[in-house]
Amino acid sequence: MRILFMGTPDFAAVSLQALINAGFDVAGAVSQPDKPKGRGHKLQPTEVKLTANKAGIDVYQPESLKNGELLPILNDIKPDVIVVAAYGKILPEYIINYPKYGCINVHASLLPKYRGAAPIQWSIINGDAVTGVTTMKMDKGLDTGDMLLKAETEIGEYETAEELFDRLAALGGDLLIKTLNGLESNEIVPVPQNHDEHTYAPMISRDTGKIDWTKSSREISKLICGMNSWPLAQTKYKGEPLKIVSAKITDGKGKCGEILSLDKGKGLKVATGDGAIYIETAQFAGSKKMNVEDYARGHEIEIGIVLGD
Repeated sequence: MRILFMGTPDFAAVSLQALINAGFDVAGAVSQPDKPKGRGHKLQPTEVKLTANKAGIDVYQPESLKNGELLPILNDIKPDVIVVAAYGKILPEYIINYPKYGCINVHASLLPKYRGAAPIQWSIINGDAVTGVTTMKMDKGLDTGDMLLKAETEIGEYETAEELFDRLAALGGDLLIKTLNGLESNEIVPVPQNHDEHTYAPMISRDTGKIDWTKSSREISKLICGMNSWPLAQTKYKGEPLKIVSAKITDGKGKCGEILSLDKGKGLKVATGDGAIYIETAQFAGSKKMNVEDYARGHEIEIGIVLGD
């Protein structure tokens, strides 16, 4: 089975590495163009490009897929299947319809739930107990194709999006290998999605992480977990931005958003709509991320202040 791989970030790179480790014939990789990062704005290769280069796989980085731009590469490689994982662009039909086995997508949710760009973050923010990975045959819709295989996993009470991201990437790589082997042996029957049950997971922005302190402790806790490691849940302390990295649910009573106490070994207790949370790690304005008790050794944190706008 000759494969063309399409993907960009580290989630996709894990699937590519799984194919390489399993001995599949990966004839080429397509990734987004390199982008400038850091203070020096130097061009940084994508994680898929780095993984492909290490394995000696040719990498293609077209600015656009429109107007048949990828067709010469397809005609040269002649893939039996195209594997897609977090590529970052909608594929035109000429790509989807090209290979014998179609385009197989590795999606980080249990479809039809959480179609879209940020399924991992939203599964945590919404307080789901279980999530997983689905492989599917792509069509012209957004994550609407027939499902092939699924793998489930529980979400930890304080598991962050970054932690879940890593677990689902590994789960997705394993599921991809099973999917390709099953397709080649004709042992997998595609299952249409129930479109009436679909939900959407839009892109995460900084505004997504704004904390509403009138909400329950669990809702706020899940937002904090879902926003970690980017862009982090946020509020304001004395009018200045305060980003919250980690927190735990606890008992407490006060005005919503009120700083109730700073307790040794626990953190900064803040009242919520139904109790309180302990902020353990945070980033105050002008400071780096750190344990709030460490921050308090060099800065005064005023008890009784109400966080928020």
